[in-house]
Amino acid sequence: MLRMSGVWLVVLFVAGCGAPVRREIPLAEFSQPQDTILTQYVNLPVAAWVQGSRWAVVSGEFNEAAIVDFATGSRTLLGGAGGREIRNPFDVYTYGDTVTVTDWALRRATMWNADGDFIASMPAVPELRGALPKGRDAAGQLYFEVSPPPGPAGSGNRDSAAIVRSAQNLARFDTVGRLSPLDLAEIEDATGRRLERRIFSGSDEWGVLRDGAVWIARVYPPRTYWILPNGEIIKGDALPDRLHEVTQVDRQQWLQQFPEELRSTAENLPFSPLKPAFEAGFSSHDGTIFLERSRATVDTVREYHVVDREGMLRYIAVLPLRHGHVIAVGDSVALVAEQYREGVRLMQVNIPRPAPLP
Repeated sequence: MLRMSGVWLVVLFVAGCGAPVRREIPLAEFSQPQDTILTQYVNLPVAAWVQGSRWAVVSGEFNEAAIVDFATGSRTLLGGAGGREIRNPFDVYTYGDTVTVTDWALRRATMWNADGDFIASMPAVPELRGALPKGRDAAGQLYFEVSPPPGPAGSGNRDSAAIVRSAQNLARFDTVGRLSPLDLAEIEDATGRRLERRIFSGSDEWGVLRDGAVWIARVYPPRTYWILPNGEIIKGDALPDRLHEVTQVDRQQWLQQFPEELRSTAENLPFSPLKPAFEAGFSSHDGTIFLERSRATVDTVREYHVVDREGMLRYIAVLPLRHGHVIAVGDSVALVAEQYREGVRLMQVNIPRPAPLP
């Protein structure tokens, strides 16, 4: 890593048919948070940008979905406190100023406007084994992630999950792409033998844009793929992958999230020896992908690979908050969540733009 004219550079050597090609990747730093909203959330929520300074936020353990507005410093609960429209939300996506919240207990998705008013709902899709949508495009087509049937002792999890596109009337379903199979290991306990996913093993991320282009970020080997509406597939550049070992400290921190009476059971689950290349991924409306890189326990900053629609790594964005995570991005701003003693603070920051390389 080099520093030139106030810009940090990562020098990559990309192998080709001939001699390696030298590429310099700039680093840019997220701005310090100016706006903060405090919550009592225990874990980091999931979120999606609505418009301006408004964000849709879902806290699974609090069974809460809300519109957070940094312009007014407010948090508006969708459905109100104890409302019947939402019971156990777990995911959220947006299209324009419409917010869609998926609820596993009610087995349906509900739509809301930017002011928090209820619009409509749709049930889980039986043809997709009860799947709920994870995105939509400008034509109104819905996109689902359909996991394979678990099978005996988890054997079905060896298969790939499918990204399925549906017409708005749910009359037609097409498989757009497939995700990498999970990293599994066989364990044996009092209940018998079964396959379990390795802790810290990572998984593919994906999303859809307004024009129907679907992106997939493969966790191994780390690179992005674009599936265009005409079926063309764009294979992105290989992304730099720093190998981080899963340490005993990582294991202990992971176990701390369980009640004490359950930790002995959790300790018997299989662990991956290495962390994945990235731990989370999301895209802005223009198709810029942000991938949160794995890091060592002692690191004090977080880094994000910023990849364009051609699959090229444009720069690395640095978040100078040890306990902070970017959880959603808008047109020019990002939403950061940081755990602290009393809960989770939500912060809006500007997305950095790297200076031109000399």
